[in-house]
Amino acid sequence: MSKSSGVSFLGLLTILFIGLKLTGYVMWSWWLVLLPLYGPLAIVATVSLVVFMFAFTYALFANGKKSKK
Repeated sequence: MSKSSGVSFLGLLTILFIGLKLTGYVMWSWWLVLLPLYGPLAIVATVSLVVFMFAFTYALFANGKKSKK
């Protein structure tokens, strides 16, 4: 098994964007420059929301079927 301990693609992209911002090549706002850092957080939040919605829907229907008996 191989173990990777390097910088991810999004990390490299963030470093590139910060370098471009500090040298004046891009005039983006800082939230756009740091946007690649929020990618993994957005993925985790989206997956968590979908899992919560499925769990809530299952619990809602499971309770509804038990009360009809």
